[in-house]
Amino acid sequence: MNLLTDPVLTLSGGNQASLPALFAAMARGEVRDFPVLRPHQRPAWHMFLVQLGALSLRAADINELPKDAEEWASALRGLTPNHTDDAPWRLIVDEWDKPAFLQPPDPGSLKWSKVETPDALDLLITSRNHDLKQTVARQATAEDWIFALVSLQTCEGFGGRGNYGIARMNGGSSSRPMLGLVPGREKDVSVDPSAWWARDVQRLVKARAVEGREVGIVGGPALLWCLDWPGGQQLDLRNLDPWFIEICRRVRLVGADGVISARRTTSKSARIDAKVRKGNLGDPWAPVHKMEGKSLTISGGNFDYKRLCELLFSGDWEVPLLARPESSETGDMLLVAEALSRGNSKTEGFKSRVVLVPGQVISLLPSETTATLSKAQMQEIEGFDGAIGKALALMAAGGERSAVKKEHYAHARPARARFDRAADQLFFPSLWRRVAIASHSDDAVFKAKYDFLDNLMKAAQAELDAALPAISCAAIHRPRAEARARQVFRGTLRGNPACRELFIGEEMNVAV
Repeated sequence: MNLLTDPVLTLSGGNQASLPALFAAMARGEVRDFPVLRPHQRPAWHMFLVQLGALSLRAADINELPKDAEEWASALRGLTPNHTDDAPWRLIVDEWDKPAFLQPPDPGSLKWSKVETPDALDLLITSRNHDLKQTVARQATAEDWIFALVSLQTCEGFGGRGNYGIARMNGGSSSRPMLGLVPGREKDVSVDPSAWWARDVQRLVKARAVEGREVGIVGGPALLWCLDWPGGQQLDLRNLDPWFIEICRRVRLVGADGVISARRTTSKSARIDAKVRKGNLGDPWAPVHKMEGKSLTISGGNFDYKRLCELLFSGDWEVPLLARPESSETGDMLLVAEALSRGNSKTEGFKSRVVLVPGQVISLLPSETTATLSKAQMQEIEGFDGAIGKALALMAAGGERSAVKKEHYAHARPARARFDRAADQLFFPSLWRRVAIASHSDDAVFKAKYDFLDNLMKAAQAELDAALPAISCAAIHRPRAEARARQVFRGTLRGNPACRELFIGEEMNVAV
């Protein structure tokens, strides 16, 4: 099971390929999906393939993506010149003093425990064995183990004493986030893995060379599983290649009677001495907070419009290299944000968001206009959210304005949450429209904003209509309470400067 020669990876249509053949097929744009890949493994697999592709091209001094598997095989072997037996590319190597694929050499005198299935090795942590079942991959293939190894070694966090996480995250209970742009197809939000990989590899190779000079540390170790790992020894970050592919756990695969299983053990310290960096290691997919100097942590919540706007437009975060468009990129693109949300020794779900960015606004993505309009839309949504809260709190108080207390607002939480989800679906299509016509006539700008407010009004009104009858109220007071709640809802909106165009538009429509 040599990844450089054996067809162990499943491609579109059920075809099998070695790692060099996979790179060649992706360079030709032929790979449409990875059928065996589990959803939460996608970011780890993509980042691994990009880093490996860029490293091999740099080692071979190649600037273009080869479309021939043999050329890729030669480039990949160039990363491991001291291993003529291809040990670092084999899944199972009987001599444990040698490296195997994403498996560091065994220093000896370690106590190993058995792992029967790849999903038990993977980074997911579940407490009650529901939703995503544990240890079910009894008929696992070599490919399942490959994906589990990549997921574990490049994205895992702290898992208890002796089980340390990767360097590219802000602490052991954090996550390795991925924020990037993908070449898109018109009105299609499905990700093309070939186009995505090719774009990212070429961007990295181009970024590495500035005015003919290499930037960053040149010549440092890149494939860290090839290095010896004596007990308690840590790697100095300054000595590593900037694109290094790390490992965080001691793992070895073994085979018996045609069945693969794993052995794992602990370590006395994290593999890389980088805790003080808080995940800020120049990862081209990781947003970094400018003031705090730490990479993004996803713990709870989703990649909703608020979080994406904060990352992209607030100015508080350094947008990663591969989430920034190049001047030559003028077609539709997809903004992909993915991460495994983590807590203290637990995972909180795989978070994924794909947003279509039309070609007409892609160059304006990092502009002040986009930042200003995104902030304006959030204020408009807040106006409706506040109006729903006031209206339903008044209903809960029986229509008595003087009786409204903090606890009455609790009745509005479900409706406000549903409205926010509806607003999230409306947010980016409206933002791109408003960005595209920001320099057009006042009438066009007004119409775009009015349409957004009108859609928000419909969503908010629907939630109000659904929530009012469900709030307990004395029958004798209900008609008055509902009437006053609706009155407060519209009155709050009418008095909000962020929403005034809605009522101007309504008045214009009535006049017509």
